[in-house]
Amino acid sequence: MNCFIIFARAIPIILGIIFITSCKTKDAETQISGELRQWHKVTLTVNGPFANESDTSPNPFLDYRMTVAFTHESGSPGYRVPGYFAADGNSANSSATSGNKWRAHLSPDKPGRWNYEVSIVAGKYVAVDEIPAGEARSVYRVKGNFDIMPTNKSGRDFRGKGRLQYVGERYLQFAGTKEYFLKAGADSPENLLAYEDFDGTYANKRANLIRDNEAATSPLKTWHLHISDWHPGDPTWKDGKGKGIIGAFNYLAGKGCNSFSFLTYNAGGDGDDVWPFIQRDDKLHYDCSKLDQWQIVFDHAQKLGLYLHFKLQETENDDHVNGDLTCVPASLDGGNLGIERKLYLRELIARYAYELALNWNLGEENTQNPEQQRAMAHYIHDTDPYIHHLVIHTFPDWQDRVYNRLLGDSSVLTGASLQNSWSTDHQRILHWLNESEKMGKSWVVANDEQNPHYTGVPPDSGYESFSGIARPEKGTGPYTIHDIRKYVLWGTLLAGGGGVEYYFGYTLPQNDLGCEDWRSRDKSWEYCRIALDFFYNNEIPFWEMRNADSLVGNKDNNNSKYCFAKPGAVYVVYLPRGGTTELDLGHDTISFRVLWFNPRKGGMLQDGNIKKVMGSGKTSLGKPPSEPDDDWIILVKK
Repeated sequence: MNCFIIFARAIPIILGIIFITSCKTKDAETQISGELRQWHKVTLTVNGPFANESDTSPNPFLDYRMTVAFTHESGSPGYRVPGYFAADGNSANSSATSGNKWRAHLSPDKPGRWNYEVSIVAGKYVAVDEIPAGEARSVYRVKGNFDIMPTNKSGRDFRGKGRLQYVGERYLQFAGTKEYFLKAGADSPENLLAYEDFDGTYANKRANLIRDNEAATSPLKTWHLHISDWHPGDPTWKDGKGKGIIGAFNYLAGKGCNSFSFLTYNAGGDGDDVWPFIQRDDKLHYDCSKLDQWQIVFDHAQKLGLYLHFKLQETENDDHVNGDLTCVPASLDGGNLGIERKLYLRELIARYAYELALNWNLGEENTQNPEQQRAMAHYIHDTDPYIHHLVIHTFPDWQDRVYNRLLGDSSVLTGASLQNSWSTDHQRILHWLNESEKMGKSWVVANDEQNPHYTGVPPDSGYESFSGIARPEKGTGPYTIHDIRKYVLWGTLLAGGGGVEYYFGYTLPQNDLGCEDWRSRDKSWEYCRIALDFFYNNEIPFWEMRNADSLVGNKDNNNSKYCFAKPGAVYVVYLPRGGTTELDLGHDTISFRVLWFNPRKGGMLQDGNIKKVMGSGKTSLGKPPSEPDDDWIILVKK
C-alpha cells in the first residue's frame, strides 16, 4: 500500500489547515481528511459499492454494513465505528443522491499513530442484524494508518477540552481537561431543523392544530433575523445557504450559553417538518445531502462550545394516539426496537456520534413502555462507540412511573431531562438526584422544559410589545423571567442539577414551533451567562458540592432559600427574595469569608456588612451591599 500526504488548498483561517491522506490499494482508495489533531473530526472515506439513496435491492442503508475499527498505536483506546453511505462525498453542496463514497468519522483521544481497518459487508438487513457469516459477503476491506498531532484549540471550542463523558457522577466531565460541565441554553424551537436551506425539508402542516385545539402555523424557518450574526469565514453550503442558522448559533454562543436541543424526527407531531429520510414516510432511505448539511451545522456549534441535545422522537410519534398505547403510522416499529428504529439510530450515530459534547434523549415526553425504552437505550449504548450521555424525558405526571423503572442497573440510562412547573423545579431536581443515588447509579439531572406549557419561559419585556408578565390559561399564576431566573436557573444549579434549557411555550411571541429569533429571550440568556460565570470564574468546586438547604433552615427544600455546600470548605447560599439568613457551620471553628454576588447584573464579588464569620453553629451572614429586597448569592468560603 502506498500512502502519501496531500497539503490541502488554503481555506479561511478559522477552519485551520486540513490534511488529506490517501492510501491506495489495488482495488480502492482510502482518504483521510480533516485537521489531523487530537479531538478534531477525522473523516475516512472509501470508494465502495455504487448506489443511489432510493435503491431498494440492495438498499444502501439497510443491506450494507460499514464498520471501521480505529485503534491507537498503544492499543488503547480502540473504537468500532459504524460508517454510512455518503453518495458522491460532497452531497451537502451537490445534492447528489448517488455515488460510491462510504464514510466514517473519528474524534481521536490521543496524539500519535492511529491504525484503521475498514470492512463493508453485504446481506439482507445486515446493517441492523448480525446475520450468519455464510449469508453475508465481504465487498470491501482495507487497512491503513494516519498520524494525529495534539490539539491546538482552547477557550469555548470543545476540541480543546475533549469528549464530554458520563463518569458515574452528577455532572458530565471533559475527557481532556477533566473540567466538569454545567449547561444553559435553548430548548426551543423543538423544530429547529425545520429550515428552508436544508434539502428535502418542507412543512407538512401549514396550519397545524396543536394541543387543546390551539391553532398555530408552522412554516419552514429562515432564521433571517440572525443572518446578520453570520461572519465571513463561517460555513455555508450550496453557494451561501445556511447563514441564518449559523448566525443563530453565533448569537447564542456569544451570549455565553452552551447548549441547545432539537428534534431529529417529528412526523405526525406538532411541527411535522423534521425527518432524516428522503420522504416523510419512507423510513428505510436516508437523505444524504440533508444529513450532511445538518453535520455542517453541528460541527460549527461544537466549535462554538454548544452542546448538542438530540431529542430522537416526539411524543406524538413514539407509539401512541391521544394517550392510548396504539401504534401510529409515524412511529418507528410501533415503538418497538425493530428494523426501522435500529436503522434510524444507527444512521444518526454513524453520522454524528463523533461530536464531542452531546446527549441522546429517547424522546420528548416519551410514552414508550419500559421494555421498549430499555431496548432502545441498550441499542444506542451498544452502537455508539463513544457511549455518550443517554437520557429520557417525559410528562411531569409520568415521571414516577417512567423513571423509577429505569434507575440503577435496570437500564443503561445516565440521566433525566425533566419537565416541571417552574415553581417546583428545585424539589424535582433534588428528588431524582436522590432517587438515582439510592439505586446505586447517580444520574445527571437537568431541567429542560418549564411549565405551564402554554407559556414556558416568556420573552423579554417589550419584545413585540409583550408586557413582561406571562399569564397562563390555567395552572400557576402570573410570572416573569425573574421567577425563571430565581426558581429554575438557580433552583436547578443549587439543587445539584446539570443545568437548564429554556422552553418557550406556544402562546407567546417566538414560541416553541415558530421561534426564529433567540434575541426574544436576550435577558434570560444574560442571566444564564452570569450564573455560569459565577461558578467558573470563582472556581466553585460544584462537582464536590451537594444541596444543603437544611443548613439555612429550609428542611422542606422549598423556594424560600437554597444552600449548596462542601461543608467546611465552601457554601453557596441563594436568597430569592433578598434579606439575610443564618448559616449552620456545624462544629467548624475556622474563619470563613462572606462575599455577595449579584445574579441580576453579575460582576465582581462584593462585601456585605459582615465580611467574616466564625463557626461553630448557626451564624448570621449579614446584609447585602445594596438592593436588599432583590435576589442575592452569598459565597461563604475559607
